[in-house]
Amino acid sequence: MSSALDQLGPQEVGERLRVARESAKITQAAAANALEVARTTIVAIEQGQRRVRLDEVQRLAGLYGTSVNALLRREAVHVDLKPRFRRAGEQDADVEASAEALTRLLQAELELENLLGVKRSRSDPPERPLLPGDVVLQAEQDAFEFRQWLGLGLAPVHDMVALLELQLGARVFVRKLPPKISGLYAFMEEPGACILLNAAHPRDRRAQTAAHELGHFISTRRAPDALYDGSPEASREERYANAFARAFLTPARAVMAKFQDVTAGASQLTRRHIVILAHAFGVSREAMVRRLEELKLARPGTWNWFAANGGITDEHVRQVLGEAAPDQARAEASDLLPIRLSVMVGEAWRRELLSEGQIARLLELDRTEVRELVDIWSEEGGETDASLRLPA
Repeated sequence: MSSALDQLGPQEVGERLRVARESAKITQAAAANALEVARTTIVAIEQGQRRVRLDEVQRLAGLYGTSVNALLRREAVHVDLKPRFRRAGEQDADVEASAEALTRLLQAELELENLLGVKRSRSDPPERPLLPGDVVLQAEQDAFEFRQWLGLGLAPVHDMVALLELQLGARVFVRKLPPKISGLYAFMEEPGACILLNAAHPRDRRAQTAAHELGHFISTRRAPDALYDGSPEASREERYANAFARAFLTPARAVMAKFQDVTAGASQLTRRHIVILAHAFGVSREAMVRRLEELKLARPGTWNWFAANGGITDEHVRQVLGEAAPDQARAEASDLLPIRLSVMVGEAWRRELLSEGQIARLLELDRTEVRELVDIWSEEGGETDASLRLPA
């Protein structure tokens, strides 16, 4: 490991130590106390002005809850997304905390990839810079063309996270965030697109947030985005992202056709119609009604009327859909680890590269959640027939 210190150089080692310290929420003063040095020494180490010794790296790694190997490995990728949101003018404390969470989860996924020796396959979509004119019309056209690029046609998208993660290679994380935060998006050349969604929000709302962030990935790729209650829609970028999300999840042609089928013979719009349409497209009831208003399939103010007259409740959904009604509690439990990340963590656990406790710390899960995942991995690992082995 001493050679790794020489190969990386003091500036690189100092930057990695700074990122690890900030991710662990340790102050420079606390780090100085651990090394029994002045705080100015920590500042000099992190700025690359003073070469750190191996025994100091070992003590700091223990303090920061990481390993010397993770800090000094040559191929390790160290990232810090928080400054990007600061530069974008997002000074809100909840946004800052969420950006820190996204950074830690991204670092954890990169660490897993290095541990398993795997490289993520990416398929970044073609960029569509904003053009002069009506960005809402551009978003409708871009969403349609992007659907063709994906081979979706007009089919509903029932799992936005899987589409982003498996088809595009984006890094998607789902964690409980402050209630007002819907999601964050950032892009870096090395890891690619990174998205954090709020697990406290219903799955249909998370789908809309994911589609909104996809709109930024398509148009303003290198500009970070934080979507939260009260986010200003004054900018052309936000209007585009919102319109793109609506057009991508509820394509105009598909909505018109389904609306005609569902309301055939009806003289007025009912809650049953809305529940069926929202379920068909995997969006919230409000999003569905507002899309109908936008397409002039419902009168302006229709959603406001429903909201003032008892709303369209979960009980209405159960009455209409019966057993097909989504189980929100079960969905929340299964969504904390998207598919690819779950596969990687399970493989690391089966190879005994990570313990349950290490998984819990790495991915910021509680032990109960990890135990549920381990039970699943144990069942999958029971299939040991030679015919199931992958070819070398």
